Amino acid sequence: MEKIQLNNGLKCPVIGIGTFMLAPADAQNSVREALKMGYRLVDTANAYVNERAVGRGMRESGVPREEIFLSTKLWASEYENENAVDETLERLGVEYVDLLYIHQPAGNWLAGYRQLEKAYRNGKAKAIGISNFEGKYIAELETKWEIAPQFIQVEAHPYFPQDELRVTLDKYGIRLMAWYPLGHGDKSLIEEPVFRQIGEKYGKSSAQVILRWHTQMGFVVIPGSRNVAHIRDNLDILDFTLTEEEMAEIAKLNKGKRYYTRTDEALAGYAAWQPVYEEE
Repeated sequence: MEKIQLNNGLKCPVIGIGTFMLAPADAQNSVREALKMGYRLVDTANAYVNERAVGRGMRESGVPREEIFLSTKLWASEYENENAVDETLERLGVEYVDLLYIHQPAGNWLAGYRQLEKAYRNGKAKAIGISNFEGKYIAELETKWEIAPQFIQVEAHPYFPQDELRVTLDKYGIRLMAWYPLGHGDKSLIEEPVFRQIGEKYGKSSAQVILRWHTQMGFVVIPGSRNVAHIRDNLDILDFTLTEEEMAEIAKLNKGKRYYTRTDEALAGYAAWQPVYEEE
């Protein structure tokens, strides 16, 4: 497994299993099987309401806790809950997480970030991050953080490689974890001729070429699936390396095209919505 080094010296695998939109039973199965086949990064969130299932999958895998890089996110309605971190750890069944995010720049997000900093100081989070903090949000946070984040999780793919955001990230050594790494399954992206041609050269699918592009960009990817064969294919990207010329060809695909646009109305809704967590 390839790893990248964070700005606090911690190392993180370049590819992991994501659990967004996975029901608890599916999340449990996907995490268990992914860890058995060699994954060592698992990503979840309060808002996915599958943290208990993720914890069960981790334990069922037989992989020692210290070998797993576990990432989760505090939801906006939890930012002012002083027990949010402990309750998150309890659901996961762990004493610490390797990476703790605040999920959205909604509500009292600065209170949420202060919770992250506190968790980092007391060892309940070995790294901290921000999710969906772009533009004015990261610019404001930059003036207020006491501890710079190690990660940001945002939409990123060859149609939208986050060029502008990466200027700020590079300044602080903040790493990017990509969601929608395959362009939300957009066939127009996956079927770009350049990916087919490169894939034929290396004996890989277009999706595998795109995931490899992410890792060579310095991004971490967390594709999610309930299909064990797809999970295995997503991991099979570390035995080839794209050339500089191939990376340059892929760079030409940048269209500034996003698949998700956040609105102020959505942010207000995020702050008001309370997840109904999975029971034991």
